[in-house]
Amino acid sequence: MRISIVIPAYEAAETIGSVLDRIPKNFYEKTYKIIVVNDGSTDNIESVVKKLKKKYGKIILINHIKNMGYGAAQKTGFNEVLREDADIGVLLHSDGQYAPELLPKMVSPIERNEADVVLGSRILGKSALKGGMPLYKYLGNRFLTFIENMAYGMKISEFHSGYMVYSKKALLAIPFNKLSNTYHFDGEMTMMAGKKKLRIMEIPIPTRYAEEKSHLDPIKYGFDVLKIVWKNMKGGYNF
Repeated sequence: MRISIVIPAYEAAETIGSVLDRIPKNFYEKTYKIIVVNDGSTDNIESVVKKLKKKYGKIILINHIKNMGYGAAQKTGFNEVLREDADIGVLLHSDGQYAPELLPKMVSPIERNEADVVLGSRILGKSALKGGMPLYKYLGNRFLTFIENMAYGMKISEFHSGYMVYSKKALLAIPFNKLSNTYHFDGEMTMMAGKKKLRIMEIPIPTRYAEEKSHLDPIKYGFDVLKIVWKNMKGGYNF
């Protein structure tokens, strides 16, 4: 199976090298492409990635002229996954928040044809608080996930993780280019996987609470999630 890794990267020049270093050697050897989407960074990530390409090979660097958003970077990456005719597309963060060491475990359910979408869950891993997630954000996560499950008729432990793996079938079934360009893209992808009746499996993962998350306004984030729930109830995601 062709496995491609999508890495949205914004101001990640200092961290992306260590993320690639942590990918297990045997998994890297069977990886088809590593697609780095530089989302209009102002640091020197472009030159860093070019050096990493000489070291690792397999890297495709796609540059956004301006910052378009986390979801937009994923759209670019997953469109490239489909263009390259890969069988599996993996979302991996460029800051090391989600452990690259778990890539074999995350991908294996799709390789065994047991799932179409795999979600990494900090809740199942019971490590969210131990990993440094503030209590108020943990409680907000649980509340929002409860609302989302009720609204979407799903039973997911966490809609707000960014460690996700998609089969080619899932990427073709979900009209992801119609979803948002924001940090809510992952939750929308999970919701759409449920609407498209795709097989979803969750894998427990550890938590590393990265500084980038502190830049998100938790109150605005929560209200934005509720707006997505309302939009879905009004038929806004019927495509």
